[in-house]
Amino acid sequence: MRLAKPHLDVGLFTTNEHAMMEFWQQEVGLPFSETLPLGGGVRQHRHEMNGSVLKLNAARDPLNDAPPSGYRELLIARVGIGRATPLVDPDGNRIVLLPPGEHGVTGIGVRMAARDAAAHARFYGEAMQMEQAGDGRFRCGDSVLIIEQDAGAMRTEPMRAPGYRYLTVQVWEVEAEHRGIIERGGEEGRPPVTLGATARVSFVRDPDGNWIEVSQRASLTGPLPSA
Repeated sequence: MRLAKPHLDVGLFTTNEHAMMEFWQQEVGLPFSETLPLGGGVRQHRHEMNGSVLKLNAARDPLNDAPPSGYRELLIARVGIGRATPLVDPDGNRIVLLPPGEHGVTGIGVRMAARDAAAHARFYGEAMQMEQAGDGRFRCGDSVLIIEQDAGAMRTEPMRAPGYRYLTVQVWEVEAEHRGIIERGGEEGRPPVTLGATARVSFVRDPDGNWIEVSQRASLTGPLPSA
């Protein structure tokens, strides 16, 4: 996969906008970048984290009541701390701040729960073409995905539900990458669409239905192609 940015981004949804903004900025220490309207009463508050972006999607209306996705814990490398520091945000999302390099995380990592870890390994290694970095571990640029077998994990259905809900991979050509993922065994979530002059995006899904956004962002790749 031809990456336009060597970092995964992480998207979460909340109806607890002000408390979540305060926590992620003050307790986690992420610098705020900008707010983008997504439509449907959702505003995306973007925060920087070691080259990745935390997309804090604040919904005006109630979200779907759904079980947690497979994205269970966000690991963030932080210069200046001596040991792993676990945190929990106001919505119950888990975060761990790590000394750089611990668990192989130099930027961010995402710990995943999977009903079938072997099927997930095939998907992320083959369909998503991520680099294997050990048993159950994959790299997308400098971001680390850690897949763990969990018989209690459930298939993810709606994306707009509380908690960590999707990852974003930034690419040069969304059409080609989306088509390639589907041809290599991925499940289509949504076909490519253009969001104004900002980005052209699609969604694919892993074996448990977890959502992955494939994004061609104009600020990284230049002017977008016509639909």
